[in-house]
Amino acid sequence: MLRLGPFAAAAAARCLPAWPCLGPLCLAGSRGSFARSWLPAGDRGPLSRQVRAAAGGERVPVLKTPKGTRDHPPAQAALRERLLSAVVSCFKRHGAAAIDTPVLELRDTLMGKYGEDTKLIYELQDQGGELLALRYDLTVPFARYLAMNKVTNMKRYHVAKVYRRDNPAMTRGRYREFYQCDFDIAGQFDPMIPDAECLKIVHEILSDLQLGNFLIKVNDRRILNGVFAVCGVPENKFIPVCSTVDKLDKVPWDEVRSEMVGEKGLSPEAADRIGEYVQLHGGLELIERLLQDPKLSQNKLAKEGLGDMKLLFEYLTLFGITGKISFDLSLARGLDYYTGVIFEAVLLQQENEHVEEPVSVGSVAGGGRYDGLVGMFDPKGRKVPCVGVSIGIERIFSILEQRLEASGEKLRTTETQVLVATPQKHLLAARLKLISELWDAGIKAEMLYKKDPKLLKQLHYCEDTGIPLAAIVGEQELADGVVKLRDVATREEVDIPREKLVDEIRRRLEP
Repeated sequence: MLRLGPFAAAAAARCLPAWPCLGPLCLAGSRGSFARSWLPAGDRGPLSRQVRAAAGGERVPVLKTPKGTRDHPPAQAALRERLLSAVVSCFKRHGAAAIDTPVLELRDTLMGKYGEDTKLIYELQDQGGELLALRYDLTVPFARYLAMNKVTNMKRYHVAKVYRRDNPAMTRGRYREFYQCDFDIAGQFDPMIPDAECLKIVHEILSDLQLGNFLIKVNDRRILNGVFAVCGVPENKFIPVCSTVDKLDKVPWDEVRSEMVGEKGLSPEAADRIGEYVQLHGGLELIERLLQDPKLSQNKLAKEGLGDMKLLFEYLTLFGITGKISFDLSLARGLDYYTGVIFEAVLLQQENEHVEEPVSVGSVAGGGRYDGLVGMFDPKGRKVPCVGVSIGIERIFSILEQRLEASGEKLRTTETQVLVATPQKHLLAARLKLISELWDAGIKAEMLYKKDPKLLKQLHYCEDTGIPLAAIVGEQELADGVVKLRDVATREEVDIPREKLVDEIRRRLEP
């Protein structure tokens, strides 16, 4: 609130007759806008100077969040908490331990790990001259953590915010500040067992959240590199071409081919040969066919990748989830650090009778194997094989948020179990004593912050906020040593002995 000093207030009072609409409340509530919005343009007298000074200078700040960010009011925060809880519950079910890392990393830690997306890193410089950056994802910090602490075996999850200097599309859940939910398995294990578990986790989460029909695309960087090699792509262009292929889910093949030839310097013949492979998708039958391919079968990398892909599908068959899995050679994932299996989950359509048009949000999970990343941070280059998945929580949140809005359902923003109420005046002490007993017993309780609130207003508050129970203590209840416990939904009331109240509340609230 803008507060004027004595001189400015007196000057304002003297000027009020000239602007009868401006009373003291208008001045007090102007939040710095008075000098710009209400004073005549030509006025540069003491009042305008004082108001501007009180506002903190000549320039009044614009009240908005930075581009690509937003506030989350209680209903959205409650929905996000419910969503994160479901995801973390799945991670814990699979035996992962939580870690946390700083939001700041050394600039050199992040540079050169994200391919063309390196330009999206927020770079900073602290007062000591250290070159820093805001973390771009949670994978590179995890690899740095493993190398720094000499950890060679770990199953971890991490839920935290990351930052990207991207062009935001907030209606599709694309922000500059957003949460990532990562699950990773680090260590030397038999092939494809950890990879299959990561895919199972994606399947579990997307199924549990009931987001609609989805598909998990899988590929292998070794297969892609083998395709590039047999199609005549120089090895130093594997990563740039991979980034171009990664755009196939957003733009047609003609545009991808044009970029390969025009920007990446491939011959039209090489681009056409790549196109014959990267537009293929299927299951085990496609893997078997490519294993017999005259060119790919002669490439060591491709042969290794296809062999592991076949093994992966065998494990996924045992998990019973191959109906949602597609071996898709167009999947590239543009990040430099992937070395083996890569995967990405996409929603096929949004079935929502309340919304006329489907919600288009792109991929909702992605990940893969990055066996060489930890070695990039180790002084001796010691490698720790890793595979992991990141859940696109913001995109999923945007879907659930729109569904909730369309359905008109009211989401509880608190977990209050009981409202302590009184029906008569002069019973504030009784309410304070009772609510203290409930808090000490671990019951989530509230009361209205008035000395003598009307009972009807207290009960309306329960209904408006979804509080299931009301503990009413009046003069008669105090005399009888009981509390009247009211079920807000059914409006049924029963007298409970004071010493048994906590047990009765717990019994009623049991799931």
